[in-house]
Amino acid sequence: MRDHELYAAILGIKQPWQVTSVRLDAKAEEVHVTIEPVAGTRFSCPQCGKSCPGYDSRRRGWRHLDTCQFKTILEADVPRIRCQDHGVLQIDVPWAEPNSGFTALMEALVIDWLLEASILAVARRMRLTWDQIDGVMQRAVQRGLTRRKLEAVRHVSVDETSFQKRHEYVTIVSSSEGGVLHVADGRGKEGLDDFWKKLDAEQLAAIESVTMDMWRAYIRSTRDHVPQADSKIAFDRFHVARAINQAVNEVRKREHRELSARGDTSLARTKYVWLKNPEHHSEAQEELFEHLKDLHLKVARAWAMKETARGLWSYVTRGWARRAWRKWISWATRCRLEPMRRLAQMIKDHLWGILNAIVLRVTNARAESLNAKIQWIKDTACGFRNRERFRNAIYFHCGKLDLYPAGLRVAHTNS
Repeated sequence: MRDHELYAAILGIKQPWQVTSVRLDAKAEEVHVTIEPVAGTRFSCPQCGKSCPGYDSRRRGWRHLDTCQFKTILEADVPRIRCQDHGVLQIDVPWAEPNSGFTALMEALVIDWLLEASILAVARRMRLTWDQIDGVMQRAVQRGLTRRKLEAVRHVSVDETSFQKRHEYVTIVSSSEGGVLHVADGRGKEGLDDFWKKLDAEQLAAIESVTMDMWRAYIRSTRDHVPQADSKIAFDRFHVARAINQAVNEVRKREHRELSARGDTSLARTKYVWLKNPEHHSEAQEELFEHLKDLHLKVARAWAMKETARGLWSYVTRGWARRAWRKWISWATRCRLEPMRRLAQMIKDHLWGILNAIVLRVTNARAESLNAKIQWIKDTACGFRNRERFRNAIYFHCGKLDLYPAGLRVAHTNS
């Protein structure tokens, strides 16, 4: 088998294209493969498919998979055609996506590696530039978003994650069925509005729950777009628990300052004794806790309220859950611990969404898991300079998109 026949078979080159030459540049460690169309071939318009006469051609090159560690470069004079309806257009070639400097197989390999490592690491190992690898990621995400059809989404989660320091955030909308569905700048109402506007009336009506924290902008946006939103908005258990923990810790800090002023350091370095689940205490923490709980401390009362609230999520019916939470709110309101009283008022104002979460049996646990993965992506990349690249990375790794070039979708799946 001659070299050009070998490369034609390896590359899958078929009529009307043919490999006409293979040139080895040993010094540069490159193999150059020239591909040409059969003389007299008429090509189809890439927009309407009509057979059209040729106009001229342009020389182009594509990086392909390495040959025995040598870079392989495909070269071809790609014809342009003149279409009566669409004018002069460059045809598509079967071995590469439009506007790409890589063959489809090379892009697929880069995508496979990007799913495992950072852009910088992939660029270094594949002897490509950072911008080239980033370009592959951007095209992959664009393909995936174009192909994706938002079918009926039943359970939606809304959360924010930090983009950079100084309280810069992005809003992440996800679902248990489809991974990350939408990424928006900031955590304002407009960002979430943009997601709801992507759904038609039937899709919005099919939503059964929208899990979120008690952020006012998210509540307003959901109420404006989702039918019967007040029966579907569920305030996530973990965000409520975080608010309770913050209140307990504030009680501890205040009491620690009061005791320290009198020379009593009993509460020094006891933060996690009060905030951790008692089942997860170390032996030393358990021993310290047993000592502290008998000292009639204010933080001990706050801790008792926290532990009682933890058990209120086990109710099944709305009526019994409402009675139990109202009793807890009354207790916290009368406890004369200001952080707990403020917390009680906040929970009272949002009790309707807490009861929805209990009855619908939904949490933001999956969204929190996605958040952890997104932070890993950010750490692996050593941060992102702009939001667009951060958004692309989130969609690439967490969007469950069909990322691969069209001819390779059967052979590759993004799990």
